[in-house]
Amino acid sequence: MADIARTFGALLVGGIVAAVFSGIVTVQAFVYFKFYPRDLIAVKLLVFVVWFLDFGHTIFVSASIWDHLISHFGDAERIDFIPWSLALTIAFTAILTFLVHGFFVHRIYKLSNGNIYLVVPLGILVCARLAFACVTTVKMITLKSLQSFVTSFTWSFTIGLTLSAIIDVLITACLFFLLRQKQKQNTSLNDILDSLILYAFENGSLTCAATVISLICWLAMPENLIFMGLHFVISKFYANSLLATLNTRKQLSQGHSRSQPSTCAERIMPIMFPDDYRMSQQMGGRRFSRRDDVSKSEIVSNHGAHSQTMSKMMQLQVNVETTTICTIDEGLGTSPDNLLP
Repeated sequence: MADIARTFGALLVGGIVAAVFSGIVTVQAFVYFKFYPRDLIAVKLLVFVVWFLDFGHTIFVSASIWDHLISHFGDAERIDFIPWSLALTIAFTAILTFLVHGFFVHRIYKLSNGNIYLVVPLGILVCARLAFACVTTVKMITLKSLQSFVTSFTWSFTIGLTLSAIIDVLITACLFFLLRQKQKQNTSLNDILDSLILYAFENGSLTCAATVISLICWLAMPENLIFMGLHFVISKFYANSLLATLNTRKQLSQGHSRSQPSTCAERIMPIMFPDDYRMSQQMGGRRFSRRDDVSKSEIVSNHGAHSQTMSKMMQLQVNVETTTICTIDEGLGTSPDNLLP
C-alpha cells in the first residue's frame, strides 16, 4: 500500500500551491483587461478562456482533495482510487497548455515571416501532446485505479509530459534565435529585444522545469501521487507565462521611450507584436495639430502741424508653433492582420 503522506499529503500541498498561483493568474487577468482595453476581441477571448480553464482546474483540484480527505476520510482502500475530478485536472492542464503553446507558435510564425518549416513541426507536436493527455484522462476515468493505470498506460502520461517539455525547449530556442536575428537587423531596439529574449528564456525554462520534475517523479515513484501534486502547478505556470507576455508590453514600450526619446516610430512596441509596428509606420497612429499665433501689427502715425496724417505700416510678424502628437497603440492593433493566436 502506498504511503499516505506521499499520496494524500502530496495532493494537499500541490493543491495549496496551485491555489496560490491561480490567484496570481486572476490578478494578471485583471491587470490585462484594465490596461489593454484596445486589444483585439480574439486576444481578449483567449485571455478569458485561459483564466476560465485555470479557474476550472482549481475547482477540480479542490474537488479531488475533498474526495480523498473529507468524503472518504480514513478509508485506506481509497488510496489507490482515482476520482474523476483528479483525472479531469490532466485534461484541463492539457487544453490550457495547448492554447499557450499555440499562442507562442503563432508568435514564431509572425517573427519568422511565415516559415512553415518551423511552425508545422511545432504544431504537430502541440496537437500530439493534447492527444496523449486526453488518452490519459479517459483511461484514468475508466480504470479508476492508479495501480491499473501504471500497469497498462504508463506510456501515455510519459509521452505527454515529454512532449510538453520538448515543445517548451523548441519554442524558447526559436524565439531566442529569431529575436537575435531582429537584434542584428535593428540595433536601436537592443534594449527591448534583450528584455524579450530574457522573458522568453524565463517563461520557457520555468514551465519546462516544472514538467521535467513532474515527469521524473512519475517515472521514479509511480506508486504515489507526488507527480500529480507537481502536475497541479504546471497549468498555473503556463497561464502565467501567457499573461506575463501580454502584460509586459506597456512596461517595455515605456522603458524604450525613456532610453531613446527620439522619434515616435522608434518608441512603439516592435518585435513581439510586429503588426502594431507596421500599422504605426503607415500613419495609423499619428495625427498632427498646428497652432498659429499671430502677433499684432502696430501702425505708427505722425501728425503734422496742419492736420496732415502720414501712416507707416511696420512689418507684420507671424509666429507659427507646430506640435506633433503621437498616439501609440500598445495593444495588438485593430486590423484583421494582427497577431492572433
